Amino acid sequence: MHISKLFIPLLKETPSEAKIKSHQLMLRAGMIKQSSTGIYSWLPLGFKIMKKIEQIVREEQDKIGAQELLMPTIQSAEIWKESGRYEDYGEEMLRIKDRQGKELLYGPTNEELITEIFRASIKSYKSLPQILYHIQWKFRDELRPRFGVMRCKEFFMKDAYSFDLSDEKAKISYNKMFFAYLNTFKRLGLTAIPMAAETGPIGGDLSHEFVILADTGESKIYSDKRIFDIDITSHNDSEKSIKDLRKKYDEYYAVTDDKFRKEDFEKKVKKENQLMTKGIEVGHIFYFGDKYSKPLKCSVDLQDGKKIDVKMGSYGIGVSRLVGAIIEAKFNNNIMKWPESVSPFDVALIPSLQKNDKSNLLKAEKIYKSLKESNIDVLIDDTDEHLSAKFKKFDLIGIPYQIIIGTKSTNDKFEFKEVNGKTETLSLSEIKDKLLKKRNLN
Repeated sequence: MHISKLFIPLLKETPSEAKIKSHQLMLRAGMIKQSSTGIYSWLPLGFKIMKKIEQIVREEQDKIGAQELLMPTIQSAEIWKESGRYEDYGEEMLRIKDRQGKELLYGPTNEELITEIFRASIKSYKSLPQILYHIQWKFRDELRPRFGVMRCKEFFMKDAYSFDLSDEKAKISYNKMFFAYLNTFKRLGLTAIPMAAETGPIGGDLSHEFVILADTGESKIYSDKRIFDIDITSHNDSEKSIKDLRKKYDEYYAVTDDKFRKEDFEKKVKKENQLMTKGIEVGHIFYFGDKYSKPLKCSVDLQDGKKIDVKMGSYGIGVSRLVGAIIEAKFNNNIMKWPESVSPFDVALIPSLQKNDKSNLLKAEKIYKSLKESNIDVLIDDTDEHLSAKFKKFDLIGIPYQIIIGTKSTNDKFEFKEVNGKTETLSLSEIKDKLLKKRNLN
């Protein structure tokens, strides 16, 4: 892509309403544009990053046997009344009526709808266990939407739902999702720690928030520092390995503020290992047994002919929120560096253009063509801006690698720079090999 053709409305100044790093950068780098309070249009750069995050989330769900479907954004109020949550959910739910006066709502979550789909389709214990998920827009009418995509009204979310015959088997599904979430965030370049949390309006008695450390986070967390040393790479997707990993995390005290008890913290964690800080919630998993299946009469026939209400869990990842969360974790000293796995482009091609001298641009165009032929996604800066202005621009855009065509370039060697890293002088073939190798690692 040529930057002169890319729809990327960059801003020179930080908008006054943007108070945190992610909101500031996403507006300045032309990733989003506010449509109304708490609602944003996703522009090409931001949308491309979000779709890459979505694909990683999808791949990790598929690995544990979850099956993807797609539920609508608009739901009938009837099933929410059946579960008892229609009045209880509160004013965050957007309630609407169609022209016939039928009560509808813009889904803030999907426990009721997925349970209705399941009960109409599955009748026998032989079809269990099942894990179903979709990636869909949600709406919650936040009283005080703020911080850009971190706390907005409309957001893109992966929500999954498990169905099992017993509490014991349901915990296996819960642990599978626990494992999938750790792998997902690792692939996104984030260290997300599972924290014991309250279940809130979802219900149930078992819940974990996945939190990344950030000064701008809204969650207060209390943890044993040693939890960050757990190595997930030594575990595989077998049931025993996942269970062992879950046990390792449960050994360490790690809770959100709603679960915090000072006496427990001081008793269970030595002072030198105590960590009290803020974090950003990037995922949340719940186990709630028959909270929804019982009132919605979602049961299956057992081998002896008896019926049993299925045991359920739900599991959410804020896909659009993760764009902001990654920025909060990675944006430093006004320089952004996207993890290779979600970067909008593999490499930036930056030629230095002298007045009335287009030779560097011609070189860059040849390199651009060669990289594209190798399926390397490259953004070339073909504008006539000064080189220093181009560097400032790419500090915002955050592509992790740059090829610079300037005074240090020769006929067959070019500057290859890793943002916040080293700069090498390499041939085009060496640059290709390096980029392809790094992409394969992700």
